[in-house]
Amino acid sequence: MPPPLFFSPEVADAIGRRQPLVALESTVIAHGLPRPHNLNLAQRMEELVRECGATPATIAILNGQIKVGLTSDELNYLANADHVVKVSRRDFPIVATRKQDGATTVAGTMIVAAWAGIKVFATGGIGGVHHGDGTDISADLPELSRTSVAVVCAGAKSILDLPATLEWLETAGVPVIGYQTDEFPAFYSRSSGLKLEARADNASEAAQMVKAKWQMGLEGGVLIVNPIPEKDSLDQAKMGIAISRAITDSQVNGISGKQLTPFLLAKLSEATKGESLKANIALLENNARVAARIAVEMNR
Repeated sequence: MPPPLFFSPEVADAIGRRQPLVALESTVIAHGLPRPHNLNLAQRMEELVRECGATPATIAILNGQIKVGLTSDELNYLANADHVVKVSRRDFPIVATRKQDGATTVAGTMIVAAWAGIKVFATGGIGGVHHGDGTDISADLPELSRTSVAVVCAGAKSILDLPATLEWLETAGVPVIGYQTDEFPAFYSRSSGLKLEARADNASEAAQMVKAKWQMGLEGGVLIVNPIPEKDSLDQAKMGIAISRAITDSQVNGISGKQLTPFLLAKLSEATKGESLKANIALLENNARVAARIAVEMNR
């Protein structure tokens, strides 16, 4: 049985009327973007989901309570609060017992979405396999292998080992569907050179593939990779150089674990003079649109 969930009035109403919903994560609000970009982006993603015919459900933990959908005041609080814990699978019982505030990662958001019966989730990029010996693997990957939620993203964060991440997903049996693309996107860039086995050219086709998997009794998530819009895409070669330098800096400074991704993203923003931040916001907004359209089709 899932733990007690606290639904916002908007989400509760949508569930009661059996309307399509899209889960949204909160780590990007509390840890991923600087203020005030974080609050502006969170509000914009919710607005885009509504414009596309679905109801947004931003997921977080406030005072130990698992929230499915945040009110305007709660969203503002989360965007400006300090000491917000990053919550993945292992962290739920601790944060709930201590009555802390928590921002859910991709894995954490998938878990709550599944508890709430929400089948589609929009995020920026998933975690994956870090460069090195292949032992530093994000909790997002095993969550995708066991939790039945469709995740719309711009691929894995480009600071990661993309070939190893894609190989891990294949071994775990996670379908990776390119949304109007035949390649695995490289987050800030549309292309990585890594070919995909499956492609969906519209929201209806993507929804059919997702539903077919679960109707066959195959549990686990589906990854729908949606490239950043062409006009917002950054040069892959330049980003590769910046990423290599950021990784070297992290090793020199002994940065690892939960601090690694925020450190690398901050270094990239500095190296690109804010262009990576703009690209990050653009791909998040684009994923919200696509996720909402897929949710609408799955709800038919």
